[in-house]
Amino acid sequence: MRWLRAPVWLLALATEAKSFKDNPILGSPTLNRAGLHIARVRLAHRMADFRRKRLRHLLSQQDRSDFDRNGFILKPDFLPPEVLAAVEEELAGSQGQVREMTQGDTITRRMSLDAGTLKHMPATRHLLQSAPWLGLLSYASSFRCHPMNYLQTILARVHEGAPPDPQVELHSDTFHPTVKAWLFLTDVGPDDGPFVYVPGSHRINRRRLAWLRRQSMEAGTLDRLSTRGSLRVTRTALHRMGYPEPRAFAVKKNTLVVADTSGFHARGESRHACTRIEIWGYGRRNPFLPWTGWDIQGLPGLKGRAVPLYWRARDIGEALGLRRNPWRRVRPNKAGHE
Repeated sequence: MRWLRAPVWLLALATEAKSFKDNPILGSPTLNRAGLHIARVRLAHRMADFRRKRLRHLLSQQDRSDFDRNGFILKPDFLPPEVLAAVEEELAGSQGQVREMTQGDTITRRMSLDAGTLKHMPATRHLLQSAPWLGLLSYASSFRCHPMNYLQTILARVHEGAPPDPQVELHSDTFHPTVKAWLFLTDVGPDDGPFVYVPGSHRINRRRLAWLRRQSMEAGTLDRLSTRGSLRVTRTALHRMGYPEPRAFAVKKNTLVVADTSGFHARGESRHACTRIEIWGYGRRNPFLPWTGWDIQGLPGLKGRAVPLYWRARDIGEALGLRRNPWRRVRPNKAGHE
């Protein structure tokens, strides 16, 4: 009876679907030995290159050069001091929807910066609708981006004796280019769980393709997150693929990092209990589309409302017994800077 879903699994090949475990076609050792996964990776990256050429005008030449070389853009002192102060004041007094998830010894807490929350937050709304913010995220994602934005708080080492946070392992989010952005609202030291990225790992080379082929063929024996398409990688494997050492972003407050998280990245280890606060943006679309626009999240009635709808969908899915929802509701006053 499970194979009655085969048409759905087959159609998923033309989407951003990535889980080897949930889709037997994507996870088929036979098909992946024949090159199924590699074909999807190659096509997705070629389409992203095609779309980025059409979005070149959104960035300066220096930003394009930095991103194309490294897979990320780093911008210290992103906001003028007075704008940063206004954004911080608004965020400290905000009352948006808040959810949190526990992974190992770390809590990730997010407050939705959706249209309803931003209604009375003019400085923050202007930032998230500004050409610099949207331009950087759009080029990195290879689409005209309508990102889901959050106030994110990372509380590390809060559960004594718990297993390690799985996000400290170097990994690629998915098989195709996608974007995440961090505007840090606190200083992040080298031992405070900094963002870590392997420069240039957003580019696919022959050694990477060979590694991906092996991973796809052995998906059934991999760890839980890898089987769902977020492949973990060892330092040894990185070196064999010809990539350099990972770079940790120990940065000052008001630094923006925008990255293609198909490249290998992680959350750096925290040596002590600490809190990291940032405005966090995220965007992901079907990697096989030839156009840069027509994002469903930008449609009237949906623009700026994707996060509450996403959370509601997760709640319904859990209520129906379809999938566990790790994001639990939290009182709004837990989202601030304290």
